[in-house]
Amino acid sequence: MDGTFESVPKITIDDLRSYTRRAFARDNLKIAVVGDIDAATAAQLIDRTFGALPAKAELKPVAPVVPQELGRRIVIHLDVPQAVVNFGGPGIARSDPDFMAAYIVNHILGGGAFSSRLYIEVREKRGLAYGISDSLLWLDRTALLLGHTATRADATGETIELIEREINRLAEDGPTEAEFVKAKSYLKGAFALGLDTSNRIASQLLQMQLDNLGIDYMERRAGLIDAVTLADAKRVAKRLLAGGLLITVVGRPQGVSSSESAGGASQLAKPRETPAAGREPEQR
Repeated sequence: MDGTFESVPKITIDDLRSYTRRAFARDNLKIAVVGDIDAATAAQLIDRTFGALPAKAELKPVAPVVPQELGRRIVIHLDVPQAVVNFGGPGIARSDPDFMAAYIVNHILGGGAFSSRLYIEVREKRGLAYGISDSLLWLDRTALLLGHTATRADATGETIELIEREINRLAEDGPTEAEFVKAKSYLKGAFALGLDTSNRIASQLLQMQLDNLGIDYMERRAGLIDAVTLADAKRVAKRLLAGGLLITVVGRPQGVSSSESAGGASQLAKPRETPAAGREPEQR
């Protein structure tokens, strides 16, 4: 949980100390070191800094989490100039054999490039938003597809309709061959842009450890992308995108209201702070 105005003040210093003692341990510690330092010196510094940590963490098991309320739309009324639209659904785990195909499909849909379908339809053709994108988020016990945009209050309904239309169209028909080839080329070439500073290299090395990709992942990555076929991408597009969306709208949207999902009644949610969506795919 990210907490509430009622719960956060109740956290005590003993709670923080207890969490630190249970969560910070050598068995779940991942380290990446980049710079003018040799392995022996780095080992000494690491032992000096982290050697006193407990050998094993004492974390409670967490069951896999499945996204709920798919198909539901939640409107949160807030007196702000624009309507902020967040949308999401189930993702695909980083360890899943279909992940790389999903990564390609996500790039085509709205993965941050100016050539994505959502960007072209919402921004370039109609000027409804300054930007729109979505990303894959993978965690230890769940995986999500998360997207975001902001638009005029009177354009909120049209923007949401376009988002849903493009997602449904990609789920049904899959990417075109031209989109597929262009996305693979971009994703292979752009990877090096995340290796231009020591901080970015260290971040990539750390992420590789967190995702259990192996020390040779940088050498294997292009081949993993090349191995994905257009048939794979079409199959995974349906798997990734056909499950429905949960959409939240914050602002004063015109002609947009909360709606029920198949699994529960609609209600207006109260505004609250939300955490950052998480790491972007392979950009650290």
